[in-house]
Order: sequence, then C-alpha cells, then structure tokens
Amino acid sequence: MHHTWMRYFSPAPVHHRLGLACLGVGLQHGELPTVGPRTLDHHVAVVVSAGGGWFRGPDGRHHTVTAPALLWLTPGVPHHYGPDPSWDECFVDFTGPATATYTELGYIEPDRPVVPLSDATGARATVGRIARAARRGNPLLEVETGAAVHELLVALRRARADLAPDGDPVLHALARDAFQPLSVAEHAARHGMTPAELRAAVRRGAGRSPKDYLLGIRLGRAKELLAATELPVAAVARRVGYDDPAYFSRLFTRRVGMAPVRFREQQGRTLPGGWSDRIPDPDDPPMIEPPHVT
Repeated sequence: MHHTWMRYFSPAPVHHRLGLACLGVGLQHGELPTVGPRTLDHHVAVVVSAGGGWFRGPDGRHHTVTAPALLWLTPGVPHHYGPDPSWDECFVDFTGPATATYTELGYIEPDRPVVPLSDATGARATVGRIARAARRGNPLLEVETGAAVHELLVALRRARADLAPDGDPVLHALARDAFQPLSVAEHAARHGMTPAELRAAVRRGAGRSPKDYLLGIRLGRAKELLAATELPVAAVARRVGYDDPAYFSRLFTRRVGMAPVRFREQQGRTLPGGWSDRIPDPDDPPMIEPPHVT
C-alpha cells in the first residue's frame, strides 16, 4: 500500500523571470511503482528520507540508493529507478533560467544523479513549506514556491554527505591562509596536492576556482576593513595579501563596481555603529546594509 500527495502548477512567464519557478511538489511512501524509463523537460529533486532502491541513468549503470539520498532528474536525461517497500520520498519539480547558474556553481549536479545526504531534515522542511504554500487559493503561490526552491537548493547543498555541514577541510585551510601571498600551486603543495587536484576539490566544494574562492575571501575582508576601520587603502591591501596597492585598487574596483575609497564613503553613511549629526528624516530613514561578500 502506498500513500501519495502531490500538486502541480503552471507558473506564468513572468514567474519564470524570478529565476526559478516551482512546477510541482509531492510526498509519497510505501510500495511505490518503478519510475520510467522516462525523460523530462525540467528538473526534479527527489529527496529519499527512508528506505532504498536502485537508479539507472542513460549510461545503463546501476546505482544503489540508500536513504538519506538525493536523486537529480535533469531535463533531457533518461532515468529509471525502483523504490523498495520502505522508500519514503518528497520531490519538487522546477525550471527557470537560474538552473544554469546553480549547475555552474555545483548546487545541481547533472553528472551525479544519486547524491548521498548526511541528513534530509532541512530539505524535507523546505519541501513541507512548498506543500503548505500549495494550498488552494493561495495568492502568493508562484512567488512563495519559487523562493522556496532557491532555499531547497541551498539546503540540499548543505546536506551533501561528502562535505561536512560547515564545509570541507581544504576550504577551511584555504580560507585560513587566504591573506598570505601564496600562489595556487603553493597552496596545493601545502596540502600535498597537485594544482589540478586542488582545483577539482575547490570546484567540488565551493563551485568556483581556487583563485576566485581566495579572491572572494580577500575582497570580503577588505570590505570589512574599509567599512569598520580608518586604515589607509594601502594598509588594507597589505592586510589582505596585496603588496601593490594600485593593483589591489584596480582589482577591487573591477570586482566590486566602485573604488575602495568610494566604497568606504558609501559604507560610512550606512554602517551600524556609525554616527551622524543629521537628524534622521522619518520618511527617509538611514538604511543598514549587511556586509556583502563578493
């Protein structure tokens, strides 16, 4: 005997422009039928929280599925899977232009259809919110469910069993050493890895190259120092690993969209803890902007 609940929606073109549009949600458990072989024109994240079974992709390889696990069903890719009688799943169908970006960042993994999870609780809670939003007559349905798909992708990325919840040790070590003037090859040597191995590990863990990962940490710290201290720009550059302040300024301007001095001026007006002798206008109160890491 199996139990199934599902809802499907048809978001309008304007909702697709939000980046992700939710097409459906479902929860089912018990003796479920074999799925496929079939091919879909959209993405589905299937979260298996109990039981197990098997999965077969287009290469014909047989994958064993053991809960907690995630199945990625991606557009145009044939799939075929069979649950055992104790299988318990929830799923979300979605589409939209942001799927390409999430794939590039490593949050959606078309080449890895079966992903072991350390825990399915966070993902199930997000799917539960989508299911509640799917009630009849909810005027916020498309926007609420679309926003929750973004959350679901983050929850699934956080729950991947091959990464500890707070990231992997290579990323921790890179972050710790980010402000030292080391090349990618020197960072790799510290870990007993080749540069290619380090690139693969960082791409898997952070969805970007080591150079970009280090740059994001350096610029994030530079923003904090510019906003919260009076250090000259040259001193900020040195603190985050750049001996040449002119190079640092060019890099900062290109990546952040404004020069370090301009960034400091802007943050001085908005940073919590700053002060002003101007009486706030109740119709135009000063805004607090959270620190933003590029």
